[in-house]
Amino acid sequence: MKTLALLLCCFIAISSTPWQPDFEKANQLAKEKHQLILLNFSGSDWCGPCMRMRKEIFESDAFVKMADTTLVLLNADFPRTKKNQLSQDKIKQNEQLADKYNSEGKFPYTVLIDSKGKVINSWDGLPDENAEQFSKRVKSICDANK
Repeated sequence: MKTLALLLCCFIAISSTPWQPDFEKANQLAKEKHQLILLNFSGSDWCGPCMRMRKEIFESDAFVKMADTTLVLLNADFPRTKKNQLSQDKIKQNEQLADKYNSEGKFPYTVLIDSKGKVINSWDGLPDENAEQFSKRVKSICDANK
């Protein structure tokens, strides 16, 4: 039984696209894979729409399946509670990303960018579509920008 559980965990870890920890790593992967970067600005512990977006869209089967073959994922999180605070390096990186891509400080705010940093598309707030519709739209934009 333990072996089955271990294999299942390994399959899940291999089959889903992880959110990259930093912009440089995400950019490098985007160049290598010829993919776009989906950069999401969130307030993971205080922003209700951000939490809904994560649960309803980013954690959905439709989005995970699409992202696994189409995107490099990057999250710029701005938590407020002490227990969720990020390292100083991560805070600095997220602030730099916000200066460049989210100067108005919107949450959630999602940007689709190429490996050169050019903004291809953006979404202000929680999309007014379900996970499958959102995933199809992102995939369509990615396919048109190959």
